[in-house]
Amino acid sequence: MFRLLAIDALHESIFELVQTLPDVEFDYKPDWKRAEILMHIAEYDGLVVRSKTIIDCEFIEKATRIRLIARAGSGLDLIDLLAAKKQNIHCINAPEGNRDAVAEQTLGLLLSLLHKTVVSNEHVKQGLWLREQNRGYELKNKTVGIIGYGNVGYEVAKRLLAFGCKVLAYDIRPKKHLAEGVQEVMMQAVFEQTDILTLHVPLTTETQYLFNDDYIAQFAKPIWLINTSRGEVVSLKTVCESLIAGKVLGAGLDVLENEKINALTATQQEDFDYLSTHPNVIITPHIAGWTFESYRRINEVLVEKIGNFLNG
Repeated sequence: MFRLLAIDALHESIFELVQTLPDVEFDYKPDWKRAEILMHIAEYDGLVVRSKTIIDCEFIEKATRIRLIARAGSGLDLIDLLAAKKQNIHCINAPEGNRDAVAEQTLGLLLSLLHKTVVSNEHVKQGLWLREQNRGYELKNKTVGIIGYGNVGYEVAKRLLAFGCKVLAYDIRPKKHLAEGVQEVMMQAVFEQTDILTLHVPLTTETQYLFNDDYIAQFAKPIWLINTSRGEVVSLKTVCESLIAGKVLGAGLDVLENEKINALTATQQEDFDYLSTHPNVIITPHIAGWTFESYRRINEVLVEKIGNFLNG
């Protein structure tokens, strides 16, 4: 019997889906705090986690039976993958579950920025009918650089092509399957041609603060920036300074360096205050992959992968 523990709230479909797995005993404990989890984790063979607690060395040392950690989401940055590998723990995630949701939010943020949807809506609510001040830009014929061409990057590219964009894709791993019309390029081509930059990379030591002063300085043209990946991929201080300098024309940010916005450092607060009042900045609360449809689909993907693991 494979004992599986879920420590985060999941879509209710998890119960019916897990029942399709033979010889699996499932415990659902979303109310357990970290101390309770650590007290009981040695009793389980598998773990389903979202974002409640960091799976660090302390956690893995106590998880003496754990063979599988399943992340109900796309990123694995909350899991110490090196420590897990040393313990022969297999880690899986479900980026296929919310790729459509993130792709749609990416396009939504981009179109809202270009067409000044949010700021013009606020003007009208204030009794102001400002047409010329809210003249927008068309997405068609813009060159879009996609950094990270995985599940989400692929879906974003397909949607951009439908708008008549030139789409450049850069990934550290060469890709065999490109959407028809997408050009796989080196970063130099992204720096030289991009009008719009959209980030779809995991948070790693290589991507942490990827978007910094040195990075933005290499772009030949002012750009529009979209980040629906991880907050720490982008230095908000760099975004602020680039907006002031005209290197960034506008930014759509679904994620922030510190998403506990009531517990920001003094510097983070200064950056947040500037961005949250800037007319060409849209900030959403990490909801790109957070749709009713993706909530269930993540379970479906995850349970299928758990089944594949159990079947060898």
